[in-house]
Amino acid sequence: MTMVRDSISLPGREVAIPVMGLGTWAWGDRSTWGMDGYDRSYGFETIRAAYERSIASGVTLLDTAEMYGNGESERIIGRLLREDAGNRDRVVVATKFMPFPWRIPFAGALMNSLRASLERLALPFVHLYQIHGPISFRPARTVAAALAAPYHAGLVKAVGVSNYSEREMRAIHAALAESGVPLATNQVEYSLLRTMPEADGLLGACRELGVTLLAYSPMAMGRLTGKYGAANPPQGKRNFAAFPMTEIEPIVSELRRIGAAHGGKSPAQVALNWLICKGAVPIPGAKNAAQAEENAGALGWSLAPDEVAALGRIAKFGQRGLFNRIWQHG
Repeated sequence: MTMVRDSISLPGREVAIPVMGLGTWAWGDRSTWGMDGYDRSYGFETIRAAYERSIASGVTLLDTAEMYGNGESERIIGRLLREDAGNRDRVVVATKFMPFPWRIPFAGALMNSLRASLERLALPFVHLYQIHGPISFRPARTVAAALAAPYHAGLVKAVGVSNYSEREMRAIHAALAESGVPLATNQVEYSLLRTMPEADGLLGACRELGVTLLAYSPMAMGRLTGKYGAANPPQGKRNFAAFPMTEIEPIVSELRRIGAAHGGKSPAQVALNWLICKGAVPIPGAKNAAQAEENAGALGWSLAPDEVAALGRIAKFGQRGLFNRIWQHG
């Protein structure tokens, strides 16, 4: 079997993360994920149950952003951490700064945004602070200097980027190095329905530079779970996937076949384990305890190399990243 690590050390100030995290985009979000909206079964109490089950499973990395639910995701995490003082020191929090063009001066806007995130999270620092998207209108050195300031001030323990191409990542990596700050992560959309980060060289570049690739939407917004089909597509704004369900169903069938060989692992668990075997850190979401339990089933075992290869052969290259598609749809 392919051997995987239990945790990964990020370059920075002694930050270790598990091989799988918990994405919290859905926490506090109504329009896309239906909290207090079309999904009447989903609210704070179910989020609390998802959090508790995740932490108990060793999934202690919580990934959020100032944009998620207009800050509500961060507020929810802050409340959970206040209520769970016993586990507070175990939890690793990552959040993000959205580089809107009108946020100037850039360094001041980033620092103000970070302080607002810290207030919502009720934390003195975050373990990982990331730029939410590439910034074509600002030099890499300007972005690096803005990230270096809170790092040197002790407000963040590690810094990263999100949705950066290989070229963009290499530029910010070099610029940060000039400031004495390592680039810890690049968070991109990566799944069996979007292997572009692997095929275009980004994953290899991450390995070369010592950057951890965080894989968001690792189950393609639920399309790899087996829950949906051509007659039952995802609800809300999750209807802009690059492939119709009729093209996805054969991949789900293969996930089921491989899962059966591993004691009945679900398609979602196999899809997540595939990413872990690739060296990425998937950050699936969970809105309730059952989903958190499902995610945890991806841990503690490994796909065989031939299974990893077999899935890779039927995987999709994908299209533009989810980040870009969301901006197009508003």
